[in-house]
Amino acid sequence: MAPNPLKLGLIAGGGQIPMLIRDACRAEERPLFVAALNGFCEPAAVAGVEHGWFDLPQVGLLLKALKAAGVQEVCLCGHVSKPDFSNLKPDWRGAMLLPKLIKAALIGDDALLRVITETFEGEGFRVVGADALVQDLLVREQVYSTRQPTEQQAADIRVAMTAARNLGIADRGQAAVAAQGVVVGLEDDAGTDALLRRMASRPEARGGVLAKCVKPQQDRRVDLPTIGAATIENAAAAGLTGIAVESGAALMVDAAATAALADRLGLFLVGLRHGG
Repeated sequence: MAPNPLKLGLIAGGGQIPMLIRDACRAEERPLFVAALNGFCEPAAVAGVEHGWFDLPQVGLLLKALKAAGVQEVCLCGHVSKPDFSNLKPDWRGAMLLPKLIKAALIGDDALLRVITETFEGEGFRVVGADALVQDLLVREQVYSTRQPTEQQAADIRVAMTAARNLGIADRGQAAVAAQGVVVGLEDDAGTDALLRRMASRPEARGGVLAKCVKPQQDRRVDLPTIGAATIENAAAAGLTGIAVESGAALMVDAAATAALADRLGLFLVGLRHGG
């Protein structure tokens, strides 16, 4: 494969995906600049690559650094918690953008991310999705685990997937838990792991399933539903029996290792089309 000559700016939050993209760029000899977000990005993600560290509200400084580095495309990836806007200390460009961000945040995460992507595009950068950089990240339509859902579990998947999709339409989250045909938990701003921790103290969730799906209206270049080892571990700790993720619209970190962990913990793990 010929190297991609376009320099990538990786706006890196937490988790493993920034490291996977970094490694993919190295493998294809693609020029890379990592804009590591303080408090989220792991130091290991910037090892051996051109990079800078930035606070969330340093919008002007970040854009200036990307341009100085010769970046042409940007990818926003990794976990970033929604900030407390009242405590932010933005630079001048961040201060100009802040009212628009606050207004969008009141609508939901998708609206907030749309403002952010439009800001990058307005500066001449092309925004690309993590799945376009690391093809193996996309969830496929298949059963990943040895264990397969029972008839009752398949029914709970349909209930949870519908609830997750409705939650997404309202721009409030991407995941839901259902047990015995009833929705028992919905994701909020705290994310999927927080949802699963809540389920651990809810007896009615035991034996249930987690479903994650993309928000129908969202820009699929950013914030696709993501699962990995932590999702599996937290689902098992909550007493769930398995996880279903929308295929072709969600990311799985190291699918082989994640499936093996599901097997060890006795969970099923499936990728399926919404309504499948």
